Amino acid sequence: MAQMFSIFLVLLTLITGLIWLVDSLVFAPKRRERAALAAGVSNIDGFEPPLPYAVDTAKQIFPIIAFVMVMRSFIYEPFQIPSGSMMPTLLVGDFILVEKFTYGLRDPITRTKFWDVGEPERGDIVVFKYPPDPELDFIKRVVGLPGDRVFYRAKQITVVPACPTGQDCAKPYLVELSQQHTSEFAQNLVPLNQYTETLGSDSHEILQHPVLSASASQFYRQPGTAMDEWIVPQGEYFVLGDNRDNSRDSRFWGFVSEEHLVGKAVAIWVSFEFERATDSLLPQWIPSGIRFERTGGLR
Repeated sequence: MAQMFSIFLVLLTLITGLIWLVDSLVFAPKRRERAALAAGVSNIDGFEPPLPYAVDTAKQIFPIIAFVMVMRSFIYEPFQIPSGSMMPTLLVGDFILVEKFTYGLRDPITRTKFWDVGEPERGDIVVFKYPPDPELDFIKRVVGLPGDRVFYRAKQITVVPACPTGQDCAKPYLVELSQQHTSEFAQNLVPLNQYTETLGSDSHEILQHPVLSASASQFYRQPGTAMDEWIVPQGEYFVLGDNRDNSRDSRFWGFVSEEHLVGKAVAIWVSFEFERATDSLLPQWIPSGIRFERTGGLR
């Protein structure tokens, strides 16, 4: 759906711009001459007869459509969070801004990168095309970079950073969890444990179920590795949801390729609350409130 909207936006921009351009270069001068002749005016400079409806409409909407296309395709794009896989960082009803240029500029139709700007860093929250179904947009946190070896055992992450030959490389490390407490969030009426996780240079909050845990037999199997171990291929990334026991992520379906990256989530611009009593007459899609305190940057 998002890709179809991008194609529609590009086509609408091209069509309205072409109508305006062709009219300005070809039809407008002739129209002015005919109108001036009919009015008995010898000097047509500054003489502007009424524009045809299609041309007038194209002239009015082209700058707006072009601005939206450029903004959405290359700078920022809004997304809505539809699930709780990134709680407590992101909640259902959060509307976020995704920075499109952080990982390079892409053609909005073919998604071919034409300008390389940067690469994801460990800890980035990224929006990407879901590998099993690229029509869907997913959002997760980057844990493993190309060449890393990642382990997920006993609900903890161990990272063995990539080490090119001849370089002094970082040693393997267990991703640190601290400040455990029972959170306000629950899964099937069971309160979840909340931790502060340090991944890379930044810290963020994650949730874990106190009892449930995914079985390694459900994990994505990579040839030559253990059931709970993955080696991130070049040009790909290993991503996890912050709600660790309620997230379908790289543990289950593999890696995110560089070509599937959409951008980096940088801020919440508005957050709606949808919870209401079951006997409410209002539809569930109508917000019941605004969470002003959630507006701001992400980490």
